[in-house]
Amino acid sequence: MVQIERCKLFATFSPSELEVLLNSARLINVAAGSIIFNEGDAGDGMYLIKSGKVQIFSRVREEQEKVFATFGEGEIFGEMAIIENEPRSATAKAVEDTELYFIPCDAIVNVLERSPKISLYFLKDISRRLREFDKHYIREVIQAERLAIVGRFARSIVHDLKNPLNIIGIAADMSAMENATKESRAEARTRIRRQIERISNMVNELLDFTQGTHTSFILSLMNYSDYIIPLIEELKGEVSLKKVELILQNQPPSVSVPIDPKRLSRVFYNLIHNATEAMPNGGKIFVRFSLDADKVVTEIQDTGHGLHPETVAHLFEPFFTCGKSHGTGLGLAICKKIIDEHNGNIQARNAPEGGAVFSFTLPFKQS
Repeated sequence: MVQIERCKLFATFSPSELEVLLNSARLINVAAGSIIFNEGDAGDGMYLIKSGKVQIFSRVREEQEKVFATFGEGEIFGEMAIIENEPRSATAKAVEDTELYFIPCDAIVNVLERSPKISLYFLKDISRRLREFDKHYIREVIQAERLAIVGRFARSIVHDLKNPLNIIGIAADMSAMENATKESRAEARTRIRRQIERISNMVNELLDFTQGTHTSFILSLMNYSDYIIPLIEELKGEVSLKKVELILQNQPPSVSVPIDPKRLSRVFYNLIHNATEAMPNGGKIFVRFSLDADKVVTEIQDTGHGLHPETVAHLFEPFFTCGKSHGTGLGLAICKKIIDEHNGNIQARNAPEGGAVFSFTLPFKQS
């Protein structure tokens, strides 16, 4: 058990100051689980724990308590009332049977007004407590933010997996039909295998981006037209499920482009599926191509509401989201990373007639 005169804070008091304090203090016995004061109560004094344990908390919900601190024998609490003269900002509860000294505000204030040395010591003790609280609060905020990021990534991954998983499901059903031909079963197997590869690429891209690792790859010369045509046909089937029509406005140029087919396909998946989300009631997506000096330009335009002008400059920044509840803000950042690795450029704008236009360039060699 701790007596008032043995408390570290009050050990700095002179005998006369200590006598004033002892005469004004009263001993209180509090049973385990009992409330000492409630949030909002008048801040009429501070407490010294003679024996036992006290918890300081706030009710964030009707049945949920947020614990800020736990104090034991020889420690003080409720001291902010001395400085602020405001209602209590939290609730104090005895964790176990506890003996407390209650010291009224007037008694402490009278001593503090007469002794600058004690006032400074008192403020230092309060400052130390606030620092400890800040550290505790920051740790909890960081942990909460980490959990929130994990949740956002999980939602994003689940969302991205839905399309390939739907295709796998449809293909599996088709191949299992009694009247399925040998050719249709072979086509279903090919579609399933392609979507499995796509899922693997999605996961690898996310890991590559979030872990900051660099994946080595080799760009191979490919005929751009031969690469684009089957990719667009595959995407047509996917977006049609969302009442969106994917239209190839002109034929891709037959030029040799150094690309990594799997990684570049991720750009098309991201941009085209983003466009479908911008048109929840259906619409059209136009894909067109042009040549500019030694670059092939690919443009993807939708008939949605377009982009907010203030967000255009930030679209390709990591973790920037624009109103998507499931978004992590990595989709377009990954697109930019892939296009940069292909020595190209990517940008976004609004079309004069409405809708968003995403365009990217890739260097090419004449075939």
